[in-house]
Amino acid sequence: MRNCERAVVTAYIELRQCGTADMNAFHACTTLYRIHHPEASLNEARRLVSEWIDHHVVRQDPNQAPGCECD
Repeated sequence: MRNCERAVVTAYIELRQCGTADMNAFHACTTLYRIHHPEASLNEARRLVSEWIDHHVVRQDPNQAPGCECD
């Protein structure tokens, strides 16, 4: 899994476990993604974060999800 993908998914899971509302956790993770990728548009960040949350949290797929090209 990419470093940014791991950071986003881990942050989302931990924020939700601490009682953070879903949308607040999502917005925080979108910001986190944009810290890793400042060149990304807000819409791109939102799309990738939502895909990664769906892939890893909802479907619990352990494989790398489609997304950015970084390592």
